[in-house]
Amino acid sequence: MVPMRASILKKVKRIVIKIGSRVLTGDENGLDHAFIARLAAETASLRQQGRQVIIVSSGAVAAGKRELGIEGRPKSIPQKQAAAAIGQSRLMRAYEEDFGRFGHKVAQILLTRDDLANRRRFLNARATLDTLLDFGVIPVINENDTVVVDEIKFGDNDNLSALVTNLAEAHLLVILTDIDGFYDSDPRANPDAKLIHLVKSITRETERAAGDSGSSVGTGGMVTKLAAAKKAGQFGVPTLMLNGTVPGILTEAFAGREVGSLFLPARESLNRRKHWIAHTLRPSGRVIVDDGARAVLSRQGKSLLPSGVIRVEGEFDRGACVRVCGADGVEIARGVVDYSHAEIERILGHRSNEIEAILGYKYGDEIIHRDNLVVL
Repeated sequence: MVPMRASILKKVKRIVIKIGSRVLTGDENGLDHAFIARLAAETASLRQQGRQVIIVSSGAVAAGKRELGIEGRPKSIPQKQAAAAIGQSRLMRAYEEDFGRFGHKVAQILLTRDDLANRRRFLNARATLDTLLDFGVIPVINENDTVVVDEIKFGDNDNLSALVTNLAEAHLLVILTDIDGFYDSDPRANPDAKLIHLVKSITRETERAAGDSGSSVGTGGMVTKLAAAKKAGQFGVPTLMLNGTVPGILTEAFAGREVGSLFLPARESLNRRKHWIAHTLRPSGRVIVDDGARAVLSRQGKSLLPSGVIRVEGEFDRGACVRVCGADGVEIARGVVDYSHAEIERILGHRSNEIEAILGYKYGDEIIHRDNLVVL
């Protein structure tokens, strides 16, 4: 037993478990029912310990493509969506049957990025999750592949799991993959690669060590898993990366044994709203600021005033999320604007007390209030 790990896991009451396609399907020929049965048993054990579990599940496309006679990765979006439409029901049936043997009910929740980008729908989704958990139901979340398009796509379920961690106010993100954890190099290419059991912080060196790897089954690789751990960490949540193909791995991990890789959360975490702004909203444009504004934003976390804005790029309305960039084009912050692009173009470079005289009205002194601004 590792004291630090045991101490962290002892406090965990709500867990998000992300299951990758290569774990859930085993190969390209459909669902691995033996794995789902093991997962149900280990989840039942976690529930007996008083922990709540939310599952972010891949596998719908992999489960459905066999029925359509598709080999390898679907070659078009309609093929993927058709496979997902067939696979979702098969996936949920498998969860219902195996979890039902332990007396647990499951509920399907399908999301798109647009669902979480809309603040009202975000809060509604959170309320639904809380209610299901209060009733003892295990939510099974997946991206709504049947209707999703690029503009509202999460990108991969690793990213989705990190966003669900914020949505559900979870205490731990568990990523089940098909390797033993995070290595200092790709273990498939380098037999001398070393497993790193504890990652105290995700640095540029850590990110460089994450060699991307894909398959015809899933969409993510180690890069996306590291990005998910980083996003969860910025919400103050640790991430545990485990080999989901190993029987009993969840039981071992929650017994405090040193299996897989534990990523510690960031020392300074974002609150729920700022995490939502930084990672869930999709920026609509860019606001370019001068060096003085850049220094004030980066070092002091102040609001962005019109006097520090040089120019605006892109078209967006009031309430949109934008990138805030220095004159060199480097993104330094992200935030929700109080004025549209057309309004900012008219007031940029001016003092806040001149806004009403220029526009004929005034929403506030700031282009972006500090409560709606996340410094990157």
